[in-house]
Amino acid sequence: MEKFVIEPKEDKAVTMTIRIDRILQERYNILSAQTNRSRNELIGMALEYALDNMEIKNKEPIGK
Repeated sequence: MEKFVIEPKEDKAVTMTIRIDRILQERYNILSAQTNRSRNELIGMALEYALDNMEIKNKEPIGK
């Protein structure tokens, strides 16, 4: 009979606290209810999308 092998789960998640506008929180609450995804999951998806698609414009050098 084969053994039932359980390997330790690698925990990649961290806890982070942020402050957001109440209206933004409500929008995520509504989206969470509409999509059956957790608010945490949706915010994580949005953060990843923002990082993958962001463009940083060069600033003018100081003194110009």
